[in-house]
Amino acid sequence: MTNRDAEPEREMVRRIAPFGLPAAAAALAAGALAGGWGVGWSACVGIAVVTLNFVANGLSLARAARVSLQALMAVALFGFVVRLGAILAFMFLLNRFGWFSPLAFGLAVVPATLLLLGFEMKLLAGGLGTELQIPPSAGATRGRLFR
Repeated sequence: MTNRDAEPEREMVRRIAPFGLPAAAAALAAGALAGGWGVGWSACVGIAVVTLNFVANGLSLARAARVSLQALMAVALFGFVVRLGAILAFMFLLNRFGWFSPLAFGLAVVPATLLLLGFEMKLLAGGLGTELQIPPSAGATRGRLFR
């Protein structure tokens, strides 16, 4: 099996992303009951941001893994910073609207992120990605191993 055949990042996105819509609906309902529609929509947007961030992360990692290990590492490290900056900018943009509640947004984002990470760890512990094979480097195939 080659790297192109084994894409655990895409499989994780396929398994987790469908939970985004029901979670956003639940956040909307809970927020609306707790503090009104503005709070509900803020929590709903928070869940949507977490879901979209996860999908963007998974798809960008899958694409980078097809390029090289260096690209994968660069996307993993710098992609996090870029996505975090985009989320922060989006939150500042939303804060200009009267209906937006940063507290509700944060109270939706933090637990959703923790739940998402927990589910991701459960999938990985269950064997997702074990079929991934990293090809040897060109130097190793020519008998020049690092010592």
